[in-house]
Amino acid sequence: MNKLFFPARSAWRAAILGAISLICSAGSWAQTPNDSPAKAATALIRQADFIVAVVNSEPITNRDVQVLRQRLASEAAARGGAQPDTNELNRLAVEQLINEKAQLQQARDAGIKIEDEAIEQAELNVAASNQLTREEMHKRLAQEGITVSAFRTQLRTQLTLTRLREREVEGRIRVSDVEVEQFLSEQLKAQAEQMPAQLNLAMILISVPEQSTASDVQALGERATDIARRARAGENFAELAKAFSQTTDKGANGGNMGLRPADRYPDLFLDATRSLNVGEVAAPVRSAAGFHILKVIERRQTTTLMVTQTRARHILLRPSAQMSQTQAVAKLTEVRKAVVSGKADFAALAREMSQDGSAQQGGDLGWANPGMFVPEFEQAMNRLRPGQLAEPLVSRFGVHLIEVTDRRNAPMSDQEQRTLARNALREKKLDEAYATWVEDIRGRAYVEMREPPQ
Repeated sequence: MNKLFFPARSAWRAAILGAISLICSAGSWAQTPNDSPAKAATALIRQADFIVAVVNSEPITNRDVQVLRQRLASEAAARGGAQPDTNELNRLAVEQLINEKAQLQQARDAGIKIEDEAIEQAELNVAASNQLTREEMHKRLAQEGITVSAFRTQLRTQLTLTRLREREVEGRIRVSDVEVEQFLSEQLKAQAEQMPAQLNLAMILISVPEQSTASDVQALGERATDIARRARAGENFAELAKAFSQTTDKGANGGNMGLRPADRYPDLFLDATRSLNVGEVAAPVRSAAGFHILKVIERRQTTTLMVTQTRARHILLRPSAQMSQTQAVAKLTEVRKAVVSGKADFAALAREMSQDGSAQQGGDLGWANPGMFVPEFEQAMNRLRPGQLAEPLVSRFGVHLIEVTDRRNAPMSDQEQRTLARNALREKKLDEAYATWVEDIRGRAYVEMREPPQ
């Protein structure tokens, strides 16, 4: 049985949801409530509960530490690799709890309060992120011995920390236009190193028959050299190609081979033209086919960032009094089977069933850049290859049946590039500012460490 997960948009935001996730990952989802590992662990912890540390007169108990340690151990196991030892996990748990306690105290001093409506919405979002109804999530939490009241208390705690961090950290981040320009320049340079330039060459071929003697080859080479000289002197290259080229098309299109990625040309051609400017003609080069006279028609380097776009379509059913979420999932499961087997047409069913604005377009959502959809939808979509259908997905909007129809790399508009750059720089600064802020709060707190009872 899957555990709940709590997606975060960046490293610093991951910290915001930390304590919520510890509730749901303290142990595996139990098959039977009475045998829950989390309950057994909690009972053991209660037998040996004591104060581990005091933060500005507020205690952190051994029970708090052990619950968090269990979550940290689960996360480390999920990532794979070597497991930290128990002492290191305890140290990390204590330090995290000290930071959280100090921040909550600052939030109270600042008068930050969380409305009940915000708790309700957060609870719905967590359930949707895990493709569960709120009632199903409550049942899973109960299997872990976690009450709804305790869960909502943790939600309130984390939303309080979120408000504080947004006010104290996020609101102070500024990204200048100069930083944006520098970021784009660096990204374009990195992209240019990975993506070959576009190159258009024109060619005149003086072929060398297989049975040619040395004197024949010399004569043909001299002929090629003379043609190259005439082209360099200003004669029309296209006319020379039509008159002399011995390619299969007899120099049609003036010998123009078309704009293509540079790595699709033979290395011989690239070496001969590497140092040439547009419009210049290289000295003849010899291949097995003969002598090649090459002219650089166009050289184009990508000057815009590329983004992977996905085109998808979906059928959306919104749970209601007439159709529960479970019924919507079952209905779309049957639809998926019919489409996969070829018995039904996706677009026709979308026009008939889908309960959103894309229905008239057969569910088509158009070309989408990363980040345009809610995380749970985008994660499912990104796992699909063109032509694949996902299993029914629950999001905050309802139940979706998603099909990816195509995927492409496309240039970003100037506005999209600048937005991307600004967001990336902001996220980086957030991580750095958050780390500094945590250290500052920790440094100003009075912390007394307690020895365990003997």
